[in-house]
Formats: sequence, structure tokens, C-alpha cells
Amino acid sequence: MPNYDYNCPECGGFSETRPMAQSAEPCACPACGTMSPRAFFTTPFFAILDGATRKAIATNERSAHAPKTSKSLGHGPGCSCCSGSKPSKAIYRADGSKTFPSSRPWMISH
Repeated sequence: MPNYDYNCPECGGFSETRPMAQSAEPCACPACGTMSPRAFFTTPFFAILDGATRKAIATNERSAHAPKTSKSLGHGPGCSCCSGSKPSKAIYRADGSKTFPSSRPWMISH
């Protein structure tokens, strides 16, 4: 269950662990018992999250506003370095023919 902040008119602010279904309802002050409305004193506790969760939240926040595209990465469509295809091992000779010296020497080039 999450912690919620409440503001007692007589005693001041306090935090209470309650079910999410009861988050909007007033809560009794632990000191005097007065029903107190919900208040927002602190931000969510991101500091106690593990690093992987914080990184995932930051990535989701970034992608919601500016998703990565091939244009933003500086590469055009069909870029061989981003598409996962391996670079060609062809070597072009001075006469215009090409060869694959390490791959399959018995194959004839097109």
C-alpha cells in the first residue's frame, strides 16, 4: 500500500499508509483523531528505487515527448550500420571487378 500525506488543521501534516481506493477520503489524525483532507507535501520516493527502475522511468519519460527516429539518429532509411546487417566484405579491384577474399574463394562474383 502507498503512503499518502494528510494535513490536520490542529496538528499539521502527517503520512498514512492506506489502500489506493481510500486515497481521496479524509483520514483521522493519529494524534487528535480529527478527520484531515489529503495534502501533497512530498514528491514520490524515486530516490529509493533501484537504478534499473529509475533508468526505465527516465527512458519512458523521454520517449513520450521525443521518440527516437532514424532521422534523429542522423541516419537515413536503410542505413547498414543501424539495420543490423553486416557490412559487405567485397573488395573492388582497379578494373571494376569485385572479390571476396576471405569468404568463399570458389564462388564467382556477379
